[in-house]
Amino acid sequence: MFSSTDHTYMSLALQLAEKGLYSTSPNPRVGCVIVRDGHVVGSGWHERAGQPHAEINALNAAGAAAQGSTVYVTLEPCSHHGRTPPCAEALIKAGITRLVAAMQDPNPLVAGKGGALMRQAGVAVETGLMEAEARALNIGFITRMTCRRPWVRMKIAASLDGKTALNNGASQWITGDAARRDGHRLRARSCAVLTGIGTVLADNPQLTVRHVETFRQPLRVVVDSRLEIPVEARILRNGGELIFTATASEKKIVALRDVGARILVLPDKNDNVDLFAMMQTLADFEINEVLVEAGGKLNGSLISAGLVDELVIYLSPCLIGDAALGMLKLPELVDLAQKRTLKIYDLRTVASDIRITARFP
Repeated sequence: MFSSTDHTYMSLALQLAEKGLYSTSPNPRVGCVIVRDGHVVGSGWHERAGQPHAEINALNAAGAAAQGSTVYVTLEPCSHHGRTPPCAEALIKAGITRLVAAMQDPNPLVAGKGGALMRQAGVAVETGLMEAEARALNIGFITRMTCRRPWVRMKIAASLDGKTALNNGASQWITGDAARRDGHRLRARSCAVLTGIGTVLADNPQLTVRHVETFRQPLRVVVDSRLEIPVEARILRNGGELIFTATASEKKIVALRDVGARILVLPDKNDNVDLFAMMQTLADFEINEVLVEAGGKLNGSLISAGLVDELVIYLSPCLIGDAALGMLKLPELVDLAQKRTLKIYDLRTVASDIRITARFP
């Protein structure tokens, strides 16, 4: 169905889409290449929400040369008026003759409508070229559109014996500089960074992106059932942070709002934060990818609830000892048949440390 030439141009479109890895939230990352008579006449990618989509940038670069061309795009062109006008109509107006899309847009507002509109206008539309690569690039957007929750990626830094901190709470630093810089790239691609009150009280982190060039900082989210967070916590310095709690302590809520934090009260039946409702709320806030940087208790609770999609574990070549704190607090198993199985997607060294990326089926 698709030629080697098609693969070459779609590969280029995917490379362009990846340029928006840190910037397009809450929109998907999209790249576009326009080819006529065997030559690239225009290309572009979506740079950030509210700005022109990849197809428009590519059409602007191609100009009149788009007439009679083939367009390669990593996501089906939109057909609705959102922050910007429909790309499908712009492509039709430009006179393209063939569209190759890596995948159909999972957004219910599009979901095949863009391709159908172009077929009605006489454009030859083909979908599915390098779809796996395109889906991987927008895994959070797809999850939000199809499951009404974000893609949840949990980052853990640990010793070879699986410990994340000493028994006294000291954890800085187990892994090396290169692994920590790599972790900032995970922050940069995320729409939100989520932690628990235990980590805030023990480490007083900022959870901002550093070591990576980006104009955008992810939303910082704290799970704090008893609303114990100090108003002077470093994570609250930038304003706009989101705190999920299970208590309606009006005095503390007012104090936190005064420093710019937003408070959402979402109790479950045990008077803890309702983690399921929290994830749905984050999806409603257009959060595509969440990076969890928390302690063993919240890590374990999220995994037990089935709310974690991916683990990224950095292992340092050191041993801390049995009394140190572990990665996850999970219920005891009485039968190995109860074990949770993951699939390892990537395994590599980051300087002297090992990075394992694994996903739940």
